Amino acid sequence: MAHQKNGNRKIVLASGVFDLLHLGHVKFLEEAKRAGGENAKLVVIIARDNTVEQIKGQKPIMPERQRRVLVESLKVVDLAVLGFENMAINEVVTKIQPDIIALGHDQDKMAQEVDIYLKTHNSIVQIVRIGKFEADALDSSSKIKQKIVEKFPNVP
Repeated sequence: MAHQKNGNRKIVLASGVFDLLHLGHVKFLEEAKRAGGENAKLVVIIARDNTVEQIKGQKPIMPERQRRVLVESLKVVDLAVLGFENMAINEVVTKIQPDIIALGHDQDKMAQEVDIYLKTHNSIVQIVRIGKFEADALDSSSKIKQKIVEKFPNVP
């Protein structure tokens, strides 16, 4: 069982890029918080622009500070912080001290890193995988970008 801080309030940690915020992001964050039970605190780490560029080969459309403010403005989010430049999982776990780490369906690399860290540190942090939600025409930032290109082909 995960340890408890702040009385019975569990801390749930989620992370992501959150570029072009969409319904899939909101559903992911709602499910992440739900995984912590009643009164859970949801802390979200927003990937830095440089980290996104290293992973995806290009910077996000929206700058990191704007992405952080947008995510934190969501009713379900208690705190949103910018990630560490090197995204070292040990620093994140040490600083946030989550009871639960929620990972999305597309965060396999992150899941491997978290799993290795938790096993090598005998951590009692619980990992929860959040599944993909029902398909929607615009359920990813990539699909939104593609739709814009299709709708406005002559815009430079």
